[in-house]
Amino acid sequence: MPEHAWQNPAMDEPLAGLDDIDWSGLRHAYGSADDVPGLLRTLRTPDQEERQEALHTLYASIYHQGSRYPASGPAVPFLLALAADPATPDRDDPLCLAAGMAIGSDEAHLPCGVDIAGWRREVARLRASDPAEEEHRLDAWVAEAELAAYDAVRARLPLVRDLLADEDVPVRAAAAYTLGWFPEEAAASLSALRALLRTEQDPAVAANALISTGLLDGRDLIPRLREHLDGAEPLTRWAAAIALLRLDVTDPPVIAELAAASADPPGATVAFMNGDLRLYSAAAIAGMADPPDEAVGAVLDGLARTSDDASFPMAAVALRLAFRAPSAPLPPYADLTAVQRRTVQVIAELPESSWRWGNLMEILQEWDLPTDRDECRAYAGLA
Repeated sequence: MPEHAWQNPAMDEPLAGLDDIDWSGLRHAYGSADDVPGLLRTLRTPDQEERQEALHTLYASIYHQGSRYPASGPAVPFLLALAADPATPDRDDPLCLAAGMAIGSDEAHLPCGVDIAGWRREVARLRASDPAEEEHRLDAWVAEAELAAYDAVRARLPLVRDLLADEDVPVRAAAAYTLGWFPEEAAASLSALRALLRTEQDPAVAANALISTGLLDGRDLIPRLREHLDGAEPLTRWAAAIALLRLDVTDPPVIAELAAASADPPGATVAFMNGDLRLYSAAAIAGMADPPDEAVGAVLDGLARTSDDASFPMAAVALRLAFRAPSAPLPPYADLTAVQRRTVQVIAELPESSWRWGNLMEILQEWDLPTDRDECRAYAGLA
């Protein structure tokens, strides 16, 4: 088989220095990370099937189910270099993988954004804990691997900001998404996002940029956000509402937009919250100190329209909105508030495809609700 340029280390300009790292001495989810260099090089192959297989393997090894490992941080510079190289196909793929390794599941940080100060304090606490305790050693190992991956992306944010001007729409969208997770770099990133929003025509890119503006506390951009909130494009109108609520703007047009999206979200999507605009809207409303009744009702309308695995995260948000905190034992159904009764009823009436998920059972158990569908329906007075 002839050697291709993407297989030849001498021609791997974006991967320069890849073989200088002792990958066999680093670990990922499946042991030695000595397979990482080959997988990174395969991301440059013109064969889409091979690229996707390599990408899937990288997700499974250095970012296994959201976990990060000692090999994760060292892989970040090469992923970002691939994303910046026009010769790399599907450049948004390595950029999205790098962003994911920086923060893990973004649902854990939304709707507020990354609490990096708290994260760094926790890692410092674990480092100072008794090294003789096995559990503390493991916690510190995990925490340091996660923070190392985060800081590896942070160190290369100038490259990510440059990608906001890329000709490739998915690359611009992924770059706008990535910047929102680094509040320590907010000043430079907000300046770059402001420049992007002056000219950006693609709704998905603009929507990612608007949300990142909110996550980075870009209060100087509130007038720009309001322009989008008043606009005709549904996706950017929704994104502006998400950003404004994050910036403590809670006037009726903002709440109305998010309430509408909780019940019936726009058809287009963004990178945040895996593109689940209904869930993101509901989580934003649930984060309010005192959400209006009509917004809570819209969340329940949205929950009623879910099925399968889309139901359980929405059920978790709805229960938090209705009950605020779990209590045991759960009182009789008749003693619940009107919102609490409707929440239980909507969950009880979810289709069987939703009830087959163990995730839903765990959520109901946390709130002391029946985990059997028939028992839940009986508790709610349903046939």
